[in-house]
Amino acid sequence: MNILEAILVAASLCADCLAVSLCSGVTLRSVRWRSILGVALAFAVIQSGLLAAGWAFGYLFVGLVEKISHWIAFLLLLYVGGSMLLEGIRGKEEVRDLNGWRNVLVGGVATSIDALAVGVAQSMEDVSLAGFLPLLVSVFVITALSVMVGLRGGKAIGARFGRWAEIVGGAVLLAIGVSVLL
Repeated sequence: MNILEAILVAASLCADCLAVSLCSGVTLRSVRWRSILGVALAFAVIQSGLLAAGWAFGYLFVGLVEKISHWIAFLLLLYVGGSMLLEGIRGKEEVRDLNGWRNVLVGGVATSIDALAVGVAQSMEDVSLAGFLPLLVSVFVITALSVMVGLRGGKAIGARFGRWAEIVGGAVLLAIGVSVLL
């Protein structure tokens, strides 16, 4: 895989990271760069880690990933999106703390199931480590950048549209979860 292909695959893998961080960013009252970098790093490590795990153990995971990956992604996105939607409708003043490890881990895993599947596919195609590294590095960097952009953009949208942005964000995450099943 050449670098351009690696970047394109990485961009497609992190589209859901951008969506989740954008939708989650609307709930934040303040966004500090230290927090943004921490969340971005966590998402990038989870995404690239699952990609690498899929590549390393692809022959073991192929049947399992094909059978249940869409259900895992659906349930995780249902949890995140449903919680966000309910909080927006109820008008709670509680703000989701994206620095809390539970929320970061749930969001990171929910958006990274497809990376595991891509890693398995790379393994099945007998891609060498040298051929896999450009994809791994691209996924890490682009995921981190997309989460940073998403959190900052979501914060700006949330500041402008408030509770309605949270409701729409939750609905978008639910729609992404449902689309995984279709």
